[in-house]
Amino acid sequence: MTVRIENGLCYFKLDENGQEQSLPATQVKILTDDGKAMSYVDLAGERIYITEVEADALTGVGAIDGRKHVKAEEPGSLI
Repeated sequence: MTVRIENGLCYFKLDENGQEQSLPATQVKILTDDGKAMSYVDLAGERIYITEVEADALTGVGAIDGRKHVKAEEPGSLI
């Protein structure tokens, strides 16, 4: 899991060594990468991709939900 939430603080795992960056939930904005059809959080210019379950958990503690629905343009697409 990329995200850990404790007492209104959101901790984002930045690398495989376990380094984390934390922000208050109210300063987190969840966005959508249209090309990948995935949600992410921008931390100091770096995209941290998160699952929809993580995105929902973040919005539940006060993060800004800037996601948008992505529609498929090709027949048979999963999205």
